[in-house]
Amino acid sequence: MIAFEGAIGNRLVGSVFGEGVHTALLLHGGGQTRHAWEGTATRLASEGWRAICLDQRGHGDSDRAADAGYTFLDYAADAAAVGRALSTEGPPPVAIGASLGGIAALLALGETPAGAPLPFRGLVLVDIVPQMDPRGVDKIQGFMRAHAAEGFASIEDAAEAVAAYLPHRPRPRSLDGLRKNLRADADGRWRWHWDPRFLDGPRSVNVDWELAEERLRHAARTLAVPTLLVRGGSSELVTPEAARDFLAMAPDAEFVDVQEARHMVAGDKNDVFADAVVDFLQRRLG
Repeated sequence: MIAFEGAIGNRLVGSVFGEGVHTALLLHGGGQTRHAWEGTATRLASEGWRAICLDQRGHGDSDRAADAGYTFLDYAADAAAVGRALSTEGPPPVAIGASLGGIAALLALGETPAGAPLPFRGLVLVDIVPQMDPRGVDKIQGFMRAHAAEGFASIEDAAEAVAAYLPHRPRPRSLDGLRKNLRADADGRWRWHWDPRFLDGPRSVNVDWELAEERLRHAARTLAVPTLLVRGGSSELVTPEAARDFLAMAPDAEFVDVQEARHMVAGDKNDVFADAVVDFLQRRLG
């Protein structure tokens, strides 16, 4: 396990896979934890990379924000802080960000002052672009909110809810992975391992959508590092038109469409996803 200091002195906890010279910082999506990346991180380690999977603020074992700061810019500030910290040890890391994690990494690059060192030397965006389909956002957040307050009577009940939301995905043989995304509260119920203020607090990710999209577009237009966009072929969040729009803003970016994958690409088709990421890293950043 490894820990970093975020933008407001908050503790950010990560898991480390591998001991390579080159580092990949893996940032999960909203409502997930660092454990969502274990398959990808294991593959990266086998290819000679050091992979650091980070619990973002308010998620997993990382601190909940004392100031309830969960805007996209708050997450970007944390990502930049971790990128800078890792850059003191060697080459800047490559950021691999899914959904919320991709937004944080892209904004961290776009918000870097002119002339200042960039926190990342490469970027992999996993099913996220500046223009998100609001229907997909509503669907994802609807699932996250459905049991946020009352929780679940058991891990098995949580598994049933996930299976209903992801009917295309085979059920895991073990519930150990799901257990890592839940916490047992004093009332005996199991609740998701993220701060509810992330969605519904005074400074949630739903604050200032239009400003965030404008800044994300600026970040895309000014990208100065090798970039790969990986889209789920059946994504609820990134339409083909939105992907083309991003590639027009960032014409040097590469693109992979993972067929039969939805928004959680790495969870749906991890082998195909990992192959695409490893190929990109070896060609452009290895």
